[in-house]
This record gives sequence, C-alpha cells and structure tokens, in this order.
Amino acid sequence: MHKILKITTTGLKHSSACLAASLLLACSHALAEPDAYRIDDAHSFANWTIRHVASKTSGTFSDITGKISIDSENLANSSVEAKINMLSVNSSHAKRDKHIKEKDYLDTEKFADATFVSKRIEAKSNTEGVMTGVLTLHGIAKEMTFSFKVLGYGSDPWGGYRTGFEAKTSLKASDFGFAWPLKKDAPVGDDVEITLLIEGVKLPTPNPIE
Repeated sequence: MHKILKITTTGLKHSSACLAASLLLACSHALAEPDAYRIDDAHSFANWTIRHVASKTSGTFSDITGKISIDSENLANSSVEAKINMLSVNSSHAKRDKHIKEKDYLDTEKFADATFVSKRIEAKSNTEGVMTGVLTLHGIAKEMTFSFKVLGYGSDPWGGYRTGFEAKTSLKASDFGFAWPLKKDAPVGDDVEITLLIEGVKLPTPNPIE
C-alpha cells in the first residue's frame, strides 16, 4: 500500500512540474516583445504615380525615417511610425522637381514632412495583412489603409539583421487640401497611387531588468 502511494505521489509531482513548465513557457511567449527595427532611409522609398495630361508620371520620396515593431508570429501586434521628407521628391527631372516643391503643388517650404502612425493591423497570415493609421500630409491628418506584405528577413553584409515589406494604397490629393486637381482641365490628376518599399535594420534588444 505504501509503495503504491509513493508512486502516485511521485507521478503527481512530475505532472505538476510539467504543468508549471508549460505555463511558464506559455507566459514567456505571451509576454514576448515585438522586434524593433529602424527604417533604413538609404534603402526605403515611397513611390508615387499620378496622371499627367493623357499619361502618367511617377517618382519617389527617398528620405524616410522611423521605427517598425514586428511580431513575426502575430502581425496584429506590430506597428509603424514613419516620417517622409517631402524635399526628397525625385521625378527624374530637376526642373519638374523644383516645381513640385513649390506652392502650386507640395508647398514644401511650409509642409516639409509627411508622417504616418499606425493604429491597428489586421493580419491575414504571417506575411500579409492590412494596416490602418493616420497619415498627416499638407497639414491635414486623415485615416488611411494600406495593404502590405512582409518580403522577408535576413542577415546583411555588415553584421546586422533586416526585414523588408511592401505596402500599397491610393489617395485623393484634394482630400489633403491640394488645389491643383480642382482647376478646370487640370493637367495633373487627383488620384495618387502609392507604393512603399521599406527596409528596416533590427535594433539591439534591451538588457532585461535584473
């Protein structure tokens, strides 16, 4: 009788230890922080396309800074904060770029930056989803939605670790107070297609509090 009782007690201790370990492991996953990445402005672009007369003109903003937090196992826990330097506009034509920066169009002397701060992310998988946030452009803040895809993760040649993603949306320039599309027979359209190609460099993980 004592022998049977001893075996049962040992089994209970083993089961309790396993349960405690499982709970600890589950808690550690639940409390895990998303990985933080700095946007690499040398490898990130905000590309745009807009109607010009009977065709389309495209270009990019090449100066993008900010921070991305990515939970690769649950993208819904991720977030983005980004700033675009509007002075970095490049349409591959210097005279046109100068005009784009003037008051008739972007008015970069008064509105030099555009910002985006995500509010929520709907994950469709571990690599795709829909991101909603506030875009502030030309002094006007509006909620925008981007479809996005994580392009991958990998080590870079300089000892760092990177991620990249692509996001797409479209907007109406007139919604942000731009007057050019409202002119009669305007040569430049109202609808702007945007594709973000963003590359981030992983930031060091803070030391845990002892």
